[in-house]
Amino acid sequence: MPHTLPVMDAADIVVFGGTGDLAMRKLLPALYLRDRDDQLAEGTRIVAVSRSGLGDDGYRDKVDSELRRTAPRWAGPDACADDDVHSRFLRRLHHVTLDVADDDWSELSGLLGPADEDGARIRVLYLASAPQLFGRICVGSAQAGIVDDRTRVVLEKPLGHDLSSAREINDEVGSVFAEEQIYRIDHYLGKETVQNLLVLRFGNSLFEPLWNAGQIDHVQITVAESIGVGNRADYYDDSGALRDMVQNHLLQLLCLVAMEPPARIDGEGVRDEKLKVLRSLTPLEGPGVVRDTVRGRYTEGLVDGTAVPGYTTELAESRAGTPREQEPSNTETFVALRAEVANWRWAGVPFYLRTGKRLARHASEIVVQFKPVPHSIFPAFGEELPANRLVLRLQPDEGVRLHMTAKEPGPGGIRPIPAPLDLSFARTFGDRLPDAYERLLMDVLRGNPTLFMRRDEIEAAWRWVEPIMRTWADTDQQPRPYAAGSDGPAAAATLIERDGRTWGS
Repeated sequence: MPHTLPVMDAADIVVFGGTGDLAMRKLLPALYLRDRDDQLAEGTRIVAVSRSGLGDDGYRDKVDSELRRTAPRWAGPDACADDDVHSRFLRRLHHVTLDVADDDWSELSGLLGPADEDGARIRVLYLASAPQLFGRICVGSAQAGIVDDRTRVVLEKPLGHDLSSAREINDEVGSVFAEEQIYRIDHYLGKETVQNLLVLRFGNSLFEPLWNAGQIDHVQITVAESIGVGNRADYYDDSGALRDMVQNHLLQLLCLVAMEPPARIDGEGVRDEKLKVLRSLTPLEGPGVVRDTVRGRYTEGLVDGTAVPGYTTELAESRAGTPREQEPSNTETFVALRAEVANWRWAGVPFYLRTGKRLARHASEIVVQFKPVPHSIFPAFGEELPANRLVLRLQPDEGVRLHMTAKEPGPGGIRPIPAPLDLSFARTFGDRLPDAYERLLMDVLRGNPTLFMRRDEIEAAWRWVEPIMRTWADTDQQPRPYAAGSDGPAAAATLIERDGRTWGS
């Protein structure tokens, strides 16, 4: 039975940083494709705010060019084929030139007008800008009269570089907006396979009774990228893999795997349970950090047969001619760690997390490794039966694979062999999978905070990560080198192998 997508109420979507990389590559293509599917109501406006000096026509030309380049990658060669849809979307676009540090916001407030008194029009402020500007933008918006208690604000990561800075940003934004108006976005939570984890666990009686330390041996969460940092090296050097990926993406995935069933799938039920997981993580401090974490940095190597430079070379090129050109770097591009959730469900079950750039493959997946059968009744073939394994592929080739044991067909007795049950989203559901930003932007418009992070979640994650950063600094732990195109430093394999386990594919 076909599913009809709901049309959102009319809205003003104001994108601060509207000419930046995130807006042009992600936000505007996402909004365009939602408009193509008739989810944006008549009268919805998209207002870009930047210092570029573009007028409406100049901005529309810029977006037109970017859409024709980007949208086909998301939705096939015919993504922009409907001229009426394309023109309708471009007419929604406006541009306001504004330095948010200035006091004169009259052009923006004049275009938007006062907040809608009857509440029929939604107003969303999307802060696709540097986090240090979040507070200034929120205060300036309030002073300009474009904020009321129905306005929603979306914050992009990174939300600070440690617990103290995260609290400062949250305080600044919270001085203008109530917590229920704030949507802290993590695009990994918008991926179809990530959301499907909730349905897999809580919509099927098969898995939940097995989802505990009695049946599960360990869990692996991998987010691997084959690309390097490129011309973003100078920006990346201020964060590194732990801040950029572990503190948000990987810990959020861990929470969804480990959380207790919420009473309801609503905005607070899921977030309450995720917070409990973060607060149950066994602290990694001092010797535990040295023992259970690995940091690495890629050197030159081969990726898909092409020679690529190492991180330090890319950083030097990115900094060439700047005051930071000669600054030494101790930034990691790879992290692997062993975590534990200290509660009744998960006591004794290790969670292995790893993420890195310039690795052998581009893949994000969650592997739930079950315990082997307690006794094999098929001893004649001499090998221990492989344990069941559930693999959730987040990207690419989204899907779910359950590795089982079956009998090999043919005469001559029972010969057990591994055999996967494979749910490919592309083959099963046919249509393209919407990008994470498409889903999350619509959730903001409908006022659904389930897939967004709450302030206490952000701060709990920083509270767990901060001792790792501090120990690395105090012990002067240097990133271990690994060749581009490899699986990371050898110490990452040792980390899991000392427990008698190995990384998945």
